[in-house]
Amino acid sequence: MARFTRLQVISQMQKTGLVPLFYHADVTVAKQVLQACYEGGARLLEFTHRGDFAHEVFRELVLFAQETLPEMILGVGSVTDAAAASDYMKIGANFVVSPVFREDIAIICNRRKVLWSPGCGTLTEIAMAEERGAEIVKLFPGSVYGPEFVKAIKGPQPWTSIMPTGGVNTSKENLKSWFDAGVTCVGMGSQLISKTVIEQKDFKGLKATVSEVINTIQALK
Repeated sequence: MARFTRLQVISQMQKTGLVPLFYHADVTVAKQVLQACYEGGARLLEFTHRGDFAHEVFRELVLFAQETLPEMILGVGSVTDAAAASDYMKIGANFVVSPVFREDIAIICNRRKVLWSPGCGTLTEIAMAEERGAEIVKLFPGSVYGPEFVKAIKGPQPWTSIMPTGGVNTSKENLKSWFDAGVTCVGMGSQLISKTVIEQKDFKGLKATVSEVINTIQALK
């Protein structure tokens, strides 16, 4: 059962402007990453559905957040079918992100009033997703489309909310280009939570980086 409504989720995306993306098979490491992001000011985290038994790690993160990180909104990414979306919603996913547009995921998320964000690459796909209730559309891979694509979309469809993933990094210049183009928030994975951070267990450094990125985004809005 989701702890947050989809309107609360989209509101937090608009407010903080950042959705960290992350996967790790070790529950202890995953908890440390989650806590560092939270202490840095992040209030959303997308746990990517990639490794074997990823849902078991996610379940532990949900319980951890409920006990110690009351404002943290946990969602799941890289979901490619309705069955996986359903499994994650049963264990507490507050939003579902897909790399592609799939109507079966739209239906099952809408049935439970859970926010879903489909990966779209054309204006037609974006319109179809919005007609099926998408509050925010994932632009993936963002590095292929770039801020100019976002700016072009916002012309005929100023109501469209966009979250680019891929092609987003922590630099002020990069973030400025995306937010000037009109994105609602950005998804950031390895550029934020790098292999070096994990290997060196530099969770204090991660906290500082997350804080800096969120402060930069707030200044740009």
